[in-house]
Amino acid sequence: MRRWFLLGAISCLTLLPTIAVAQAVKLKPHEISALLMGNTAVGKWQGVRYRQYFAADGVTLFAQQGIRTARGKWRVDSGREEYQSRWPGDAAWEGWFVMEWDGDFYWVSKSTPPTPFRVEQGQRLDWPDQ
Repeated sequence: MRRWFLLGAISCLTLLPTIAVAQAVKLKPHEISALLMGNTAVGKWQGVRYRQYFAADGVTLFAQQGIRTARGKWRVDSGREEYQSRWPGDAAWEGWFVMEWDGDFYWVSKSTPPTPFRVEQGQRLDWPDQ
């Protein structure tokens, strides 16, 4: 009986570090900039595949297959600790937190569910055959 208790205790202790690592982390402003600047986010927005490039000069390009690429602006708001974008016709900047969980990235806001994306280095607005 004592042996089973000892094995159970050891198992719990070895699982604790794994559980602690698998927590969602909100990226800080400098981490958001480093992740996005000069790179392309790839994912699905409202069920439609997209690619979005973030230029160092604050220009962002949003592409969906078969639709004309949209040109907007992007920035990181240090006070709110969020990524923000503004598109032609928008009255104000709209913001999202950038979260990381278990090596995956997510856009998160009060009005949308967490939306996963991955990052490709450089400007990658092309649609490779997949």
